[in-house]
Amino acid sequence: MEAIFINEPGTVEIKSINKPKPGKGEALLKILYGGICGSDLGSYKGTFAYFEYPRTPGHELSAEIIEVDNNDYGFKPGMLVTMNPYFNCGKCYSCQRGLVNACTTNQTMGVQREGGFSEYITMPIERLVDGKNLSPKSLALIEPFCISYHGVKRANISDKDTVLIVGAGTIGILAAVAAKAKGAKVYIADVAEQKLSYALGFGVDGTILNDSPESFEKKVLEATNGNGFDVTIEAVGLPSTFQNCIDAASFGGRVVLIGVGKKNLDFNFTIIQKKELNVYGSRNALTSDFVELIDIVNSGQIDLERVITNIYKFSDASKAFEDFSNNASSMLKVLIEF
Repeated sequence: MEAIFINEPGTVEIKSINKPKPGKGEALLKILYGGICGSDLGSYKGTFAYFEYPRTPGHELSAEIIEVDNNDYGFKPGMLVTMNPYFNCGKCYSCQRGLVNACTTNQTMGVQREGGFSEYITMPIERLVDGKNLSPKSLALIEPFCISYHGVKRANISDKDTVLIVGAGTIGILAAVAAKAKGAKVYIADVAEQKLSYALGFGVDGTILNDSPESFEKKVLEATNGNGFDVTIEAVGLPSTFQNCIDAASFGGRVVLIGVGKKNLDFNFTIIQKKELNVYGSRNALTSDFVELIDIVNSGQIDLERVITNIYKFSDASKAFEDFSNNASSMLKVLIEF
């Protein structure tokens, strides 16, 4: 079979490798669609913190079960599934307390271990999630939606909150969608006007063009009657955007960090004490998040496929990464069709 590899920053290659054979407790899956996420793009550009080269990327996946033994989960050949791609050890302090998404030795597919951008993969049966008749494209979008959804849940957002999402990429827009579903008043900020225009189509209440610190501060105060936002969510992974979230939060506000980066931020940390901010990290997601979101999307509340802006054939994987890298301000969710 063939698989996609990022050999080094800026280099994507399709290689022939052995087709995997499922072991005990595993299913053989034929990959249908895979989404290029921000970490995949960062790995391609050499800016992502956790990636080692060479490696097969990819953890936003939909697949068909080809082979599976009899199991207690009801999985059978022919079923469409997605999967929880965050492998936890089951032994560390986090895992002992049920915080498996924050396992101290977590290995995410396509990051700390081989990913799913290949024609076939094997997967432990307990990591599969029934697609419940969702389309293969929608199923490939459940994982990034889970990242956003988990972050929104961390902040306990309600209909009484005003929320600012900093970053109008896929994770940011899906965080906005999740916050709107909680009844909050939601704004989204970005440096790219085109992405902000696109975000308006997802029902956000307003946008903020983040073109300078002075302009950003002015627009935040205007949007909140001078109060700042009850909740700010960082969905980029840059020092400047985390600073934006700290600055834009109200006194007593909540700040959620979803984005991942490699750079340091030097700031006056006393502002956290002064504002009595609650700062939350949000890492990965739980299988329960996958199940909940599949039900939500199935209910028709959210047209998840609207975030797709580009679809590439498997054979055009190198072009997909190159185009996305060069046009990140105008491309949102990029899928590879396997």
